[in-house]
Amino acid sequence: MKPHLMLATCAFALSFTAASADPEDDDPGGVLNPDEMTWQSFLQRAEDGETDMVLCSTGYMLTKSGDHAAARMLFKNCAEAGYTGAMTWMSQLDNNGLGAEYNPDASAEWDRQAAELGDRVGKFNHGVNLMRGHGIARDEVLGRKYIDEAASEGLVVAQRLQSAGYDLDEITPDADNWKYAPSF
Repeated sequence: MKPHLMLATCAFALSFTAASADPEDDDPGGVLNPDEMTWQSFLQRAEDGETDMVLCSTGYMLTKSGDHAAARMLFKNCAEAGYTGAMTWMSQLDNNGLGAEYNPDASAEWDRQAAELGDRVGKFNHGVNLMRGHGIARDEVLGRKYIDEAASEGLVVAQRLQSAGYDLDEITPDADNWKYAPSF
């Protein structure tokens, strides 16, 4: 086909497609050109129960943007699918009342699950929870064991806590003392 004829055919096809597009169409790209890189598409995939590493990582951006309810839904799906990073994020959301009520018991449970699956952040968090008795029965010896494991796996904050003689004030601002004080 001659170049000018091919160009004219392509131009006609494009103009016909644009002219026939319905401005009211909710899916202008159609199934061959799906909306796949927007917050809405990620959230729809999460609502449909889908999980994968990229989808799970978008929860971080949702949390940082302040959309904690959406991040919670996404992280919960991912945590339930076994993504330990999502478990530690669920713990953070529950421990700070983001997207739902403050729930130290749920927070500690997410950290325990992540720790038992080998996540070093989960081990550290679970160890700290055990040392404090926050959301879980207090067990300082077991808590130090988890912190030591996280430190041996290279987690700097765990190493810092070890160096401070396991003084929890080293890692927690005093503004949070109200949260971690005994509630008797």
